[in-house]
Amino acid sequence: MILRGELRPGNQPGYPWLVWLHGFLGSRAEWAPLSPAFSDWPQLLLDLPGHGESVAERVADFPDMEAALQATLDHYQIGDYWLVGYSLGGRIAMYHACYGHTEGLRGMVVEGGNPGLALLAERRQRRAHDDNWARRLRQEPFTRVLADWYHQPVFASLSEPQRQALVELRKDNDPRALADMLVATSLGRQPDLLARLQEMTLPFYYLCGEQDAKFRAIAGTLPATTLTISAAGHNAHRENPAGFVHSLYTLLCQPNSRTPHALP
Repeated sequence: MILRGELRPGNQPGYPWLVWLHGFLGSRAEWAPLSPAFSDWPQLLLDLPGHGESVAERVADFPDMEAALQATLDHYQIGDYWLVGYSLGGRIAMYHACYGHTEGLRGMVVEGGNPGLALLAERRQRRAHDDNWARRLRQEPFTRVLADWYHQPVFASLSEPQRQALVELRKDNDPRALADMLVATSLGRQPDLLARLQEMTLPFYYLCGEQDAKFRAIAGTLPATTLTISAAGHNAHRENPAGFVHSLYTLLCQPNSRTPHALP
């Protein structure tokens, strides 16, 4: 499976690729306003399965998602790259770093991604939670489900106009495709990645909004360098794009982040 994406050539020869992975309900368009700030780097903006132009693609679980990501990287001949992932995209990035072929992976930047749940009871509860949302996506009016989705505690920093804007933005998605992706990549079906992340030697950066109490707490458990985005909640790159760009640009402009990567 090759995921659909948009290639953007870089202005600096030898710079590693930036591979952007959006969150649940999003698409590669999420990154379009931010991408021009990184024009020195070649970039691949991906649509994940069930989203955007990859709406017809389906994965069964995380290993299936990893296979699709690797096949897409191979298809575009991307062998020296950073992964930049938000929420679901961040979880996919961490899974790739833990279980994928990482010979060309330079490092990863995760925004508000959960490394996993340690307890079996927690995973069972989360599977039931996500299965219920999937049922609603398949059976209820889509805009009603979206409105309820953005009233979850993790989105508490959003104003009502911001919630309405997100519902309007997302309402053209295919709810059945989203339901399939939600079930396949539920946090309850994701392995707990923390132990493997702690053993990892790759650069690992974590970005989260200062108003996102849940994920700021998660950041404290991770073996990652954490940067906090001011005046933002869970969706920091949307709520404070300038702050997000500044933080990411600072990370990527470190000398060891840009120099050509010696592949084995």
